[in-house]
Amino acid sequence: MSALPQALEQDYWVADIKLAEWGRKEIALAEVEMPGLMALREEYGQKQPLKDARIVGCLHMTIQTAVLIETLQALGAQVRWSSCNIFSTQDHAAAGVAARGTPVFAKKGMSEEEFWWAIDQTITGPDGWTPNMILDDGADLTVRLHEKFPEIMKNIKGISEETTTGVLRLYELAKKGALLAPAINVNDSVTKSKFDNKYGCRESCVDAIRRATDVMMAGKVAMVCGFGDVGKGSAESLRHAGCRVMVSEVDPICALQAAMEGFEVVTMEDAAPKADIFVTATGNKDIITADHMRAMKNNAIVCNIGHFDNEIQVESLRNMKWTNIKPQVDQIEFPDGKKILLLAEGRLVNLGCATGHPSFVMSASFTNQTLAQIELWKNAEKYENKVYVLPKHLDEKVAALHLEKVGAKLSKLSTEQADYIGVEKTGPFKKDEYRY
Repeated sequence: MSALPQALEQDYWVADIKLAEWGRKEIALAEVEMPGLMALREEYGQKQPLKDARIVGCLHMTIQTAVLIETLQALGAQVRWSSCNIFSTQDHAAAGVAARGTPVFAKKGMSEEEFWWAIDQTITGPDGWTPNMILDDGADLTVRLHEKFPEIMKNIKGISEETTTGVLRLYELAKKGALLAPAINVNDSVTKSKFDNKYGCRESCVDAIRRATDVMMAGKVAMVCGFGDVGKGSAESLRHAGCRVMVSEVDPICALQAAMEGFEVVTMEDAAPKADIFVTATGNKDIITADHMRAMKNNAIVCNIGHFDNEIQVESLRNMKWTNIKPQVDQIEFPDGKKILLLAEGRLVNLGCATGHPSFVMSASFTNQTLAQIELWKNAEKYENKVYVLPKHLDEKVAALHLEKVGAKLSKLSTEQADYIGVEKTGPFKKDEYRY
């Protein structure tokens, strides 16, 4: 167990502050690929809509997150930050923002104990600093504040939540009447779930497996557990790389979608002895069990791209022989001599073994986050302690801010056309019930 720092000489905790120059160079590159966030800086910079907001954030401390942090600051907010995953921090990104005065507490490969310690460092700061807004990914920070810091929660005006798993936890709190502030479910904005979850995974799933293993993907059999947005993107990623892809599902609608896309829909029991690569993408637990892994081929690759670390029964492997090949790549030998490769210890493979989603798709997600923070900060009195989604016109705005970058040109409705389908000429263009 790592010894926790007893007293910090500075108000940050990163692997190496000397990495800041490298971090700044990559942050500058990312800004070019994040037109949504840069447009918000231009639109709202003078107005300072987040003035006096004190945001505590817990989200993967990557280069793209650095651009989000500095956007929030450009709009007037004070920010303290930690990472929501022990393997996802990009140390040069953390150094890049820390060197400019942002209190960030994150290191790639930190221990579980350090993870919670780092979160706690963000909840309070010098001169009595405490947050009045929460920006979260997975709801660890939100739950921590609810359970350990209820007095601070009294001053929280709003919560914005990034991911599927965190949203589920928020809905659970709301159902019990235990949610202590209004929350916006950013994950279910169309420009988050259909872009970050699907198109992001379509690029970063195979990227991570290749960086970790250098394995030839073409000709391999791959198994994707779950065909939600993350599973859809991951299955496409593997198919584009030349894999023959199988999918498992509990939801008959998603299973039928997978079949209609040309994927073979099977169970894990069917796939365990057949596939070469396994990717979990369900957001649920115990998806790949110890029995499944015992049935796998020698040198099968096992990884997770769903949010938490319990989709694969990693703890059941701890008594096996582990050989660390390189950071976040472990070879595990079973008593019969058969081996498997486990990536990122069952945590998010695309952030543990690669650099996560591309900047452009994260611009859509983080533009939603910024709009959610502005909405809750400016209009908290309109909301009860429930979970909300951003209105459709803001979802459309996020998409519109990214069109020029990809060379897309919008058509315009005539008055007659708008009247014919019952919408305003300037949108929203779809009813709330519409499924993209």
